[in-house]
Amino acid sequence: MTTMLEVTDVTAGSCCASLVREPLTAAEADQLATTLKALADPARLRLLSIVAASEGAEACVCDLIEPVGLSQPTVSHHLKVLTTAGFLERSKRGTWAYYKLVPGALDRISQLLVAS
Repeated sequence: MTTMLEVTDVTAGSCCASLVREPLTAAEADQLATTLKALADPARLRLLSIVAASEGAEACVCDLIEPVGLSQPTVSHHLKVLTTAGFLERSKRGTWAYYKLVPGALDRISQLLVAS
């Protein structure tokens, strides 16, 4: 016997409306500006890209220093900014920190910028 289940869109209302559908409130604009500022740095964009392209969308901070050509403290600072903005999650394993892309984080930003 086949049972028909109602389909519910669990993504509806999970994020802000598109910028072109309705005006942002002051609080939404502040939050979005902070989020976009986190992406508005070439080193952070590279770090985010490297983490996202890594196996399991996760990378050790030790593997991120050489590709961007920055010191470990500078890389850690950029990773902290990306984590605070909600793009990465951090987990500690021994003495190293591992960063993982937050599922859907980039999708949420792209949905805000979609005009249709």
